[in-house]
Amino acid sequence: MAKKKEEKTEKEQVLSLEETFAQIEEVIGRLEAEDITLEQSFAEYNRGMALLAQCNETIDRVEKKVLKINEDGGLDEF
Repeated sequence: MAKKKEEKTEKEQVLSLEETFAQIEEVIGRLEAEDITLEQSFAEYNRGMALLAQCNETIDRVEKKVLKINEDGGLDEF
């Protein structure tokens, strides 16, 4: 039970897009290092993919907030 609460707490700590992009840049820098091991590169790749997924979710959430329903039930950009 406590583990689910910890996971929820981590998910609640959503980074801003700028913070996420900065972390992706760090991941790219580590992946470009010549002395990185295969295991490290795999871990960094997975972290980068998770960060990209978080960016996509954030952008989708913002896009949904920007749309509003007009009088006819259609969606207009805000």
